[in-house]
Amino acid sequence: MRHCHLLSALLGSGLLLSTAVFARDTAPVAPVHRFFHVQLGTAETQPASGRLLLFAIAAKDAEAAANEHGGDGKVDEVDTSPFFPTQTAVAAREVIRLAPGQAVDVDADETAFPQAWSQLPAGDYYVQAVLDVHHDYNYHGRDGGDLVSKVVKLHLPAAAMPDLTLTDTLPERKAWDIPKRYMSETTLKHFDEARQHTQAIDFVSPALSAFWGRPIHMRGWVMLPPGYDPKAGATYPTVYYTHGYGGDADTLAGSAAMVYGATAEKQMPPMIWVFLDQSSPTGTTEFADSVNNGPWGVALTTELIPQLEKTYRMDARPSGRFLQGHSSGGWATLWLQTRYPKIFGGTWSTSPDPSDFHDFTGVDLYAPHANVYRKADGTAYPLVRDHGKVLATFQQFAQLERVMGPYGGQMASFEWVFSPKGKDGRPQPMFDRDTGDVNPTVVDYWRDHYDIAYRLQLHWQELAPNLDGRIHLYVGTADTFYLDGAAHRLKAVLDGLHAKSDIRFIPDRTHFDLYRVGDDRRGLLKDISWQMYAVARPHSTLKAPSQH
Repeated sequence: MRHCHLLSALLGSGLLLSTAVFARDTAPVAPVHRFFHVQLGTAETQPASGRLLLFAIAAKDAEAAANEHGGDGKVDEVDTSPFFPTQTAVAAREVIRLAPGQAVDVDADETAFPQAWSQLPAGDYYVQAVLDVHHDYNYHGRDGGDLVSKVVKLHLPAAAMPDLTLTDTLPERKAWDIPKRYMSETTLKHFDEARQHTQAIDFVSPALSAFWGRPIHMRGWVMLPPGYDPKAGATYPTVYYTHGYGGDADTLAGSAAMVYGATAEKQMPPMIWVFLDQSSPTGTTEFADSVNNGPWGVALTTELIPQLEKTYRMDARPSGRFLQGHSSGGWATLWLQTRYPKIFGGTWSTSPDPSDFHDFTGVDLYAPHANVYRKADGTAYPLVRDHGKVLATFQQFAQLERVMGPYGGQMASFEWVFSPKGKDGRPQPMFDRDTGDVNPTVVDYWRDHYDIAYRLQLHWQELAPNLDGRIHLYVGTADTFYLDGAAHRLKAVLDGLHAKSDIRFIPDRTHFDLYRVGDDRRGLLKDISWQMYAVARPHSTLKAPSQH
């Protein structure tokens, strides 16, 4: 295909065919790069900077998706997805102070995924440009403040450099602007009450501010149960909840509304819920004490929690403090429980990120010559699945993330939490993004500081009095990111220590439907809340509806 493009270009310029043949026979032919001309719209009033991203998808694929579920066939957005990583081609470059009316040329071969655009099959494509002004596309996708072009249908390869103009600024998100279609009847019924009973957290941490040399805010929400009276003498058990990768304070507002509605309907017991935002420019902090992100665990346990307990009627005993989180939030809560066992009375972690690095989404990081892209037999390591169908490999996931930018991606987020600091001030990469080769020195650091199973094996004797019986973990046997493997290893370690734990593998559940019980999409969370309440109030006559 490269030779065909070159031949057409040479003939079109009047050069002899024999010249093209001679060049082909004597030297490798470089691919004809695909350039795009991207302009900042003249309606903008200020220069713009960020990561300029180009997206292209074959017209037939885009139109088929637009027609699904009764769609009108109109393609009004072109984006990529880790669940279909090779369906959309992505190219990128950094842009600094692009003025209104000014244009830049984007070489769609230089930084591209899954391949240079000159290698795309000839045909019709829908193309769109996005300027990621906050450098957070890896984490949030396109969001408020980003500049986008209209979707343009093109035939590639194009005879001339295609023009795209950034004309639209995306609106900012607001925490409580939750579409009704995403809310259950219970949540919708109590939504206004939930807003009134939920108060924002905006706490400047002395420890984190000292680490970064500037004010660092810890954010989230405190949800007070129906009937809460700040002057009453009674205290409430408190649940500290944190979200998974991609979440933030805005998404947590929806979680608060859901929990309040269930509590109001007595589907969940009366407790205070603290919804903690662990998002940051580097990804998720995991509330771990990190040489890169700072002392988030210290800040939470010695600063924020004492401040909250002074402000609200919280049960300030370990038997009244609980942890719950899903995915990255599942790892964070599992880590906090094992790192600060005297603070919390138990964690109920769901689908946590790997807790034993012998199985890091299927890869044994400790194996000799470990490689996260290829198994010993040369086959690719899968990373994303839909039951038995592989949707993405580890290599596809990591290399797409690299094109989107070095800010906040899932793999980079792990390194910001787990890795030692490099000479350049950034975390040392755990693996080579080109080859997949694992750096054993970095993995040794990961093991010594953040491998939860390893920590438990080393320190169980001293941890047991405050930790035994306090680890609860749920994961689906069809987890989308293969996280059940590490959970099996963690269970084996705890069983080998004769520890009391509750680790459950829910048949055929994925990362995204784990909480469903019958027709109730949040049934598992409700069950977990009653387990917590039974620990905090063992003599209470208040029971789950199913126990009456």
